[in-house]
Amino acid sequence: MKKLYLPLSLFMGVVVLLSNYLVQFPVKYYGLENILTYGAFSYPVAFLITDLANRSFGKFAARKIVYLGFIIGICFTLFFSTNFSDLISIRIAIGSGTAFLVAQLLDVQVFDKLRKKKWFIAPLVSSCIGSTVDTLLFFSISFYGTGVPWITLSLGDLAVKIIVALVMLIPFRLLLGTFKAA
Repeated sequence: MKKLYLPLSLFMGVVVLLSNYLVQFPVKYYGLENILTYGAFSYPVAFLITDLANRSFGKFAARKIVYLGFIIGICFTLFFSTNFSDLISIRIAIGSGTAFLVAQLLDVQVFDKLRKKKWFIAPLVSSCIGSTVDTLLFFSISFYGTGVPWITLSLGDLAVKIIVALVMLIPFRLLLGTFKAA
């Protein structure tokens, strides 16, 4: 397992960086610019990483990956995508870190409580709850009072995150066999 801490945490950090960058760009097709950003498509992969680690190695290992992924994600975000002269960019970094840590740790706890249920219950429920908390925290911290339509954007992003969480069940199930079970 120790061999996987750094690669999984780095991958999580890259997902956070990519999502923080992509959340700045609304989807400009089909009238979705006030409803959806591209960050909604990449961020659920972080829950996949956490859930695979939790199922395979247990909640303590998953928490370590969350903490290390948090540090890496924040460092990546501050270094690569934060414009310190732009208040919204700084708020995105703060919102991302807060939402990520709270939502991922909640995901670990919920997953652990449901781990004995059918294989798909824990990752689906924990990812949906974590995505909801993450989305509300992130968008309210990042965009409240800025004129950005954060409520509609958060609802649109959440809808996509839940759909992606359903789709992530496929790689979750396929990748389970590649990790040693806890």
